[in-house]
Amino acid sequence: MKTMDKKQAAVLYEHVKQSGLRDNELKMYTLSSTLAGQSYDMGRMMGFSSGWLENQSVWMDQSYKYYLELIKKGMFDQFFEEMRSGMLPFIDGQKYGRSVMECSSFIVSSAFEDPNFFGRGVLARLSGSAAEFLSIWKLMFIGDTLFQLNEGGKLEMQLVPSLPAWLFRENEFAQSRADKKYVIRFKLFTSINVAFFTATPKDLFGVKPLRYTIGLRDGSIMSVDTISSTLAANIRKVVLIDYIHAYF
Repeated sequence: MKTMDKKQAAVLYEHVKQSGLRDNELKMYTLSSTLAGQSYDMGRMMGFSSGWLENQSVWMDQSYKYYLELIKKGMFDQFFEEMRSGMLPFIDGQKYGRSVMECSSFIVSSAFEDPNFFGRGVLARLSGSAAEFLSIWKLMFIGDTLFQLNEGGKLEMQLVPSLPAWLFRENEFAQSRADKKYVIRFKLFTSINVAFFTATPKDLFGVKPLRYTIGLRDGSIMSVDTISSTLAANIRKVVLIDYIHAYF
């Protein structure tokens, strides 16, 4: 998918979704389709029950790589549909069998012989899943390139999120109709409180803010249309900035 344009990737996505790699019960993707009837010359994968390890289970890191390519290609509708069924923050923790903050080597698919194990995470470990998840998170909340040089060679910062309307919540701190009603929040560099505000629930797919309000730790507040030069450099230093509010 990396070498394809968006149109080609969309065609491939539909083919994969209709293929034997799709676990329709879990709404996830398995490492292989059924291996029933294949020769044992294929190797160790034939030694496992269907739905376990290399034999038709869901490998988290491979699935997350696939989801990452969807959002990279700008296939936002497809990506967020898959995210709501295939990524840990949105799956049933009871079925998963461990904390949804903890990645697994693989998830038992519905091809396994015991239905009680469907969706169970097995062999918790550090894996590529965590790295792929962070890459996905960055594209969702920050964008591809946070800092860059403008045509004049000056430093600029730009937040370009890709977020669906359903992730926004009503702004509990809104005091008047003039205040933006819906918000989503995160921390930048583990320290700076960032909030995106919209007047109505709407998708923000690769959209730049109309303006920013930036609060410094000395109590001063700045309102700007673009974050450039000294202000961008201060955000990179982290310790000088309290919050960034972006309005769409």
